[in-house]
Amino acid sequence: MESMSSPSTPFASEEARLESFRRALDAIHAREKAAMGQADLEQMRRLDNFSHSLGWIGRGLIAFTPGPIGFVLGVGALFVHKQLQATEIGHTVLHGCYDRIVCERQGAEHNLRSETWTWLVPIDEASWRHEHNVKHHQYTNIVGRDPDTRFGHVRLNAHVEHKEHHRFQLVGGLVSWLSFGFWMNTHATGLTDAWLHESGDYDVIDADDPEQVRGAYGRAWGKFRRYYAKELLLYPLMTGPFFFRALLGNVITELMRDLYSAATIWCGHIGEETAAFPKGTRSGGRARWYEMQVEATNNFEVPLPISMLCGGLDKQIEHHLFPRLPPARLRSIAPEVRAICEAHGVRYRSAGWGRTLVQALREVLRLQRPDAEPRAAYSGPGQGRAPGSAGTPRPASAHAA
Repeated sequence: MESMSSPSTPFASEEARLESFRRALDAIHAREKAAMGQADLEQMRRLDNFSHSLGWIGRGLIAFTPGPIGFVLGVGALFVHKQLQATEIGHTVLHGCYDRIVCERQGAEHNLRSETWTWLVPIDEASWRHEHNVKHHQYTNIVGRDPDTRFGHVRLNAHVEHKEHHRFQLVGGLVSWLSFGFWMNTHATGLTDAWLHESGDYDVIDADDPEQVRGAYGRAWGKFRRYYAKELLLYPLMTGPFFFRALLGNVITELMRDLYSAATIWCGHIGEETAAFPKGTRSGGRARWYEMQVEATNNFEVPLPISMLCGGLDKQIEHHLFPRLPPARLRSIAPEVRAICEAHGVRYRSAGWGRTLVQALREVLRLQRPDAEPRAAYSGPGQGRAPGSAGTPRPASAHAA
């Protein structure tokens, strides 16, 4: 995997290097944040309208065209719609990228707001915003703070205590891809804590509290009912005698979206060179927090159409530095961010999607072993140093809102 870990510019001290790194990234963020406005809003609106149009075309082709060609074309169109809604559109809106933009149309109010957005995936929106935006983005790859250091029966960080079920986690993890949306919902709502984790070792909710467990069930099953009743019952019923053909098309596109999303997301923070942090790790300030985000994250290289179906998560490094910038801006600043990392000796990992995914799966396989050693937290200047001990990482909104 292509990376850079030696600074191209000498610095008088470690503090000077970090301060220069912080200022360079802060300048990018300030510039892009100031430029956000109506053009960004309209771009996403157009994409959302295109996506919904494509979805209806796909449903029509699946249900009403004879023969396999129309069915296959319909499945393709509906998959693109569902994937765009899951990532490029829904994921971006739920990060609050457009919350601060005021619509300039007289008497109009835009609907791209994180707290009112209905996500066209089987994942509860409020639960995901808390688990992902608040916990994962603040404390990326820090065991005990980031819920995403494990997923169901899979440990994704060597600092997570090894259990007997981890010996088969690669197979179990890959099987979970077949219903990835389902497991993402149980993870985000906290049902995974209630089902799988031991007392006192919870990620999202306190599963020893019956009220919190009931709330998790209510949020998870409420979203499942609303989503699947529409996708697997209402839409097929609208086609009348073509119910089973429409149902089959919907099931196939659900599977395609789940597999594609899983293959995208698993690349983000797992790998042979990706930093993982033990319990108690603290950033000690925004400069070190920026560095930890880059060290714990992977990019991968794909063409623009594929990037849009990934929701810009091929630019995961930029997304973790600036989570409230939309994907189009993340793509545009990526070369600049990479140059800054190289100039400051911060390893910026980017390779092909296939290679990145293979390395992630290889790491999951390695973590099946109870004797798997943690990777070094840093690989740039000061390799082997402990992360800053003073203070705690500020919320993601404080760092990169």
